[in-house]
Amino acid sequence: MSGFLRLPAAVLFAACALIVALDAPGMGQSTPSPAPIVSAAPVPLETPSTPNSPAPEGAPLPAASPTPTQPPIAVSPASVDLVYRQTATIQASGIFGQVHAVSSNPNVQIQGIDQSAQQVTIYGAGLGIATITITDDRGVTASVWVRVAYQAGFPADHADAKITGNPADAAYVRRAAATAAAAAAVNLRPGAKVVVHPEQVRGASDLPLDNVAMVQVPVTINGDPYIQVSGTTQVRVENYAQPRIKPVSLLVSDYPETITEDGALFSDELTTNHPTRFLYYHYNKPGSRDRRILLKVTNASSQPAQVQYISGAAGPTPNEMEVGHLSTMRFLVHEARNEGMVVTIPANSTINLVDQEFPAGTIISNLLQLRELSGESLHLNLLVQDFEQPVDAMPASSQLLQSTVKHARGVYPIPEFFFDYTYFVGGDDVEVPIGQIPLPNLRSGEALGGDYGVLQSITLTLVNRTGTPARLALYQNPRGGAATATYIIDGTVVLSHLAKAFTAFKVHQYTVPAHGFVRTQIVTMPEGGSSYPLRLIVGPDDGSVAPGAPGSPIH
Repeated sequence: MSGFLRLPAAVLFAACALIVALDAPGMGQSTPSPAPIVSAAPVPLETPSTPNSPAPEGAPLPAASPTPTQPPIAVSPASVDLVYRQTATIQASGIFGQVHAVSSNPNVQIQGIDQSAQQVTIYGAGLGIATITITDDRGVTASVWVRVAYQAGFPADHADAKITGNPADAAYVRRAAATAAAAAAVNLRPGAKVVVHPEQVRGASDLPLDNVAMVQVPVTINGDPYIQVSGTTQVRVENYAQPRIKPVSLLVSDYPETITEDGALFSDELTTNHPTRFLYYHYNKPGSRDRRILLKVTNASSQPAQVQYISGAAGPTPNEMEVGHLSTMRFLVHEARNEGMVVTIPANSTINLVDQEFPAGTIISNLLQLRELSGESLHLNLLVQDFEQPVDAMPASSQLLQSTVKHARGVYPIPEFFFDYTYFVGGDDVEVPIGQIPLPNLRSGEALGGDYGVLQSITLTLVNRTGTPARLALYQNPRGGAATATYIIDGTVVLSHLAKAFTAFKVHQYTVPAHGFVRTQIVTMPEGGSSYPLRLIVGPDDGSVAPGAPGSPIH
C-alpha cells in the first residue's frame, strides 16, 4: 500500500465539511430528503437512530417461518383383500417411536404388532369392509382399506383332456386344454367365473394320433363379491384315435328364433349307431334378461357312456351374419381334421356339453357333430335359462317353447349333399346350386329352407381338349340376398366377406394344361344369418378382380 498518499484525519474531516457546505440549498428552495452518505473514512461515522415508521399501505408483511412437514408413514399394501378367517400382514415404514394400529370395524381384528419389523398382522373375523389406521408416537397416521371376503374358487392342480384329430393342430390342443382346466376348477362360489385364455396355454404343439402332451394353463377365478384367485393347471392332452364318420341326420333348433322366455328348445336321443349333426341359432332381443344356452346330455343307464363331439360355437354377438359365418367356418375346419372332444357321461347323471353365454341383444350359433362311442342311449336337451340360474337346474316343464313366427325346428334326413360335375373348356358354364333344395322335416314343423347345416361336397373335373392352356375361374353368385361363405378348396380355407345378391366374384382361379385336366374338391355349407341360395359357377376367367385383391370379398 506504499503507493497511496496518507492524509491526517483532521484534514479529511475538514474536506468533508466543506463539501457538505457547498452542497447546501439556498433560501427559498425546498429541502430534499437527505441522501445517504457513504463515508470514505476507514471507521464509519455514528448516525442517530430513527424512530420506526409504519409500513406503507399494501406493502407485504414479512413471511412467517414455515412449520416443518412431518415425514409420512408409508404402508404396503395400500389395500388388502383378506380371505375370511385368514391373516395378512401390513408393512409400515417411516415410523418414529412405536407402531400403533386400530380397526374401524370388528370384522377385521389386530392380531399382533411387530415393533422391530414395523409390521401389523390382521385377521378376517367377519365378512365386510374396514379401515386399519396406523399411527406412530408423533401422531402421524396412514390408512389401509381392507375387504374380508371368500375366495372365488380354486384352479385344479391337474386335469385331463381327451381329443381327436388327424392330427390335432396346436391351436385346437390349446383350446381343449383351456376347456378342461376351466371345467376342473374346484370350490366355485355361486356366481364365480372361471377365465382361461387358450392363447396363454404353454407347451402346446400339433398332436398326432395316439400321442400325449402335457401343457400348462393359466386360470383365473373371479366374480363379485369374491377375492380373485389365479393359478396354473397342468393338463394332460391325449389324442384318441377315432375314424372320421358321417352323420345320418341333421337336428335343427331355430324356433323360436327370438327368445322371449326360458325353457326347453329341443330334445332328441343319441345312440351308438346314429351319429348326428346339430345346428342351433337363436336371438335374445335387446331389453331381455341376460341368458345362457345349455346342451345337456343325460345318461339314465347304470353304465358310463362316451361321446365324441365336434363343435363350431360362435357368439354372442349382435351381428347375425358374423355369428353364422364364424360358426360355419370353425365347424368346417374342425370337421375336415376330425378335431373333437371325447367326454365321459357317468352312469345316472347329466352333464352340460355346451354352456354358452347369451346376453340381451345378441345372437349365438353352434354346429355340432355328435357321436356316441360307447354306452346306452343318451338324451339331448337344449335349454335357455336365466344367466343367474344355476347351470345344473332343469326347466319347470319339458314342453318345447313356441312362437307365432315360424322357423325350422326338427330332424332332417340328409345332412350332406355330394355333387360331381365335369366342365369342358369351350362348353357351357357349370352352375352348382348351394342351399336351393328344401329338406322335409321328419317331425311336425317347418321344412328346412336354405339347407343350413347341410354340408355340400363338390368334385369338379375341368377338361381342356384344346392345344393351349385354359384359364378358368370359380365364381360365387348369391341369389337370395347378401351372403357370406366359407369354402375349403383342395384343403385350403377360403373365406368370403359379405357379397351382395346377384354379384359375381372369383373364388378361385385355375390353369388347365393343353390336352389335360384338373380335378378340384370344394366343401362348403350355407351360413346362418346369410340369405341363400347361392350359385357356384365354373367358366372362363373373365379378367375381373382376382380373389384376395382389393375390391374382392374373398380372402
